[in-house]
Amino acid sequence: MKKIAVLVSGGGSNLQAIIDAVKAGDLNVTIACVGADNPNAGGLTRAREAGIPTFVTDYRALYNSYAQGAMPPADFSLEEVFEKQGLVKAESSEKVKGFLERRALAEADLLNELSFFDVDLLVLAGFMRVLTPYFIDRFNGGASLPRIMNIHPALLPSFPGTDGYGDTFGYGCKVGGCTVHFVDYGEDSGPIIGQAAFSIGPEDDLATVKRHGLAEEWKLYPECIRLYSEGRLNMGERGGRKVVEVVA
Repeated sequence: MKKIAVLVSGGGSNLQAIIDAVKAGDLNVTIACVGADNPNAGGLTRAREAGIPTFVTDYRALYNSYAQGAMPPADFSLEEVFEKQGLVKAESSEKVKGFLERRALAEADLLNELSFFDVDLLVLAGFMRVLTPYFIDRFNGGASLPRIMNIHPALLPSFPGTDGYGDTFGYGCKVGGCTVHFVDYGEDSGPIIGQAAFSIGPEDDLATVKRHGLAEEWKLYPECIRLYSEGRLNMGERGGRKVVEVVA
């Protein structure tokens, strides 16, 4: 049985959908732990009520320690991480340096917390921190199949970023949806595992779009995790891009 870890930043409704799918026998994995980037994340309460171990990597506190002189981990290479990442541009070398070093300091703590649970897959469920190549490389560990999965509130590659449903609605789209993808070095740019779509009618407002989107997320995410746990996902290539192939 595969072991997963789930990271949250807020209320954890996708986490609850995963917990419910495990309890119902629809998802044959063990949720080894739930982590958060702040101690007040509601998802931590959901996990504790379900008897799942929790931990907190307090990004804000770690950023403050960096401002007071704390150093990034010894195995962090600014040049290597900057070359790989697709998150920030070289507008100011000092600004970029600070951003990546702060992230590495927090991500080293995150890696340490996760190391106690020996998980197969890391599931980002409303985790509002973009992971850098420092974390991604160390967690993936050279595996042929990526080991970090994320859900995004839009039909990627359209509308990456923090407000997928808002961008979809604001653009006037007639169809909205959500996407589960593996995490790579960019923002919401990794290989797509699965998508779910819904119609947007002229009477729908943004709240309706978000409600429909969440209902689809709660079904799609456990299904994609199930495909991973059953060994039914492979990496392929199409048009020079990495793609996920689902094995029957």
